Amino acid sequence: MQIDYDVRANVMIEALPYLQKYNNKVVVVKYGGNAMTNDRLKHAVMEDIVMLSTVGIKVVLVHGGGPEINDMLKRVGKESKFVNGLRYTDGETVDIVQMVLAGKVNKDLVSMLESHGGTAIGLCGLDGNLIEAEQLDPDLGLVGEITEVNPQIIRNALDNGYIPVVSTIGRGKDGTVYNINADTAAARIAAEMGAPSLILLTDIKGLLEDKDDENTIIRTVGVSEVPFLKKQGIITGGMIPKIDCCVEAVRRGVKQANIIDGRIPHSILIELLTDIGAGTMIIA
Repeated sequence: MQIDYDVRANVMIEALPYLQKYNNKVVVVKYGGNAMTNDRLKHAVMEDIVMLSTVGIKVVLVHGGGPEINDMLKRVGKESKFVNGLRYTDGETVDIVQMVLAGKVNKDLVSMLESHGGTAIGLCGLDGNLIEAEQLDPDLGLVGEITEVNPQIIRNALDNGYIPVVSTIGRGKDGTVYNINADTAAARIAAEMGAPSLILLTDIKGLLEDKDDENTIIRTVGVSEVPFLKKQGIITGGMIPKIDCCVEAVRRGVKQANIIDGRIPHSILIELLTDIGAGTMIIA
């Protein structure tokens, strides 16, 4: 029993410098992947965020909702169409995206955080002109490229003790509503908030030297190494846009961007508050 007590004490001692490091700082978490569809993982993520908030770390939760959007489109008899991995978004689809993300998914997350003892508030990119955008590519329809992030509404929420939960839709200067990639939005929000850390929850262990061997995880990647890793075929496929978002965040001043395994319960706490971490860290 004494060993068990020692282990518990050491865990808390190990976390202390990280708690001091992030105290009163902003951490942006992009929530998606398997952690968003598995009930056990959902609750672990909410517990992590509430705990961090309780000990003085200001967490901003940015989310997508691809599976829920797919389900709603299927219900109304509309086929999901993707172009180069991005959802083609016509006028009817963007209405459904707005309804699902800013409505159901966002409010479900707020409710879950509240049920775990947090105080949360749901926001979307339209609120307070948070995310301004323009059309990314006519072939993608109403998919937006971020032109500006105005984070004052997030700051106001944090200053008043709330955990902001942000769904990623944006508005053009003419009032057009755009579907925004959640990884991209999280990176820009982290930069505009002056966050020292961005965390992307994914369905893989991190960046792997050998994509078929999870034991080959690369723990730290410098921004200058990214072109070489792409050329070597180590950064490929769906990892390319995630790494690019991390690079963009770091170039805009975020000290570290972390791609972590959302399949592991409490991976956010492991990443932020332990020496070993839970994925791949991108740094300047």
